[in-house]
Amino acid sequence: MDSPETASCMPWRMIALMGGAGVTHFTNPGFFDPIVPRWMPGKARTWTYASGAVELACAGLMMRLQTRRIGGAAAFATILAVWPANWQMALDGGMPDAKPPMDSAAVAWARLPLQLPMLWGAVKVARGS
Repeated sequence: MDSPETASCMPWRMIALMGGAGVTHFTNPGFFDPIVPRWMPGKARTWTYASGAVELACAGLMMRLQTRRIGGAAAFATILAVWPANWQMALDGGMPDAKPPMDSAAVAWARLPLQLPMLWGAVKVARGS
């Protein structure tokens, strides 16, 4: 178990972000399925569940001091890997069947740069800072 000193340095935001996203992929997969890029092989639901599992694994890795850096690196790779889904959503003009504001093209395009602070957060965890 990590000591109290290392617990205070816990990357809670990244853990919550990755863990929350991972759980949501399983509790509301229908939200994510439409933004899986059409060029991806196989079924969208498979990719939704796979990305959710990877996000949960990243969160778990970041919880332990011994695996925190690899968890941060994995989170960076995961966020970068799922970014095409956000681009797909923007190119599609939002999610037409979703509730507002997710049905908006403006919101879809506004989400793209929000991935950058998430990537930076993962880099910070991977660097141990």
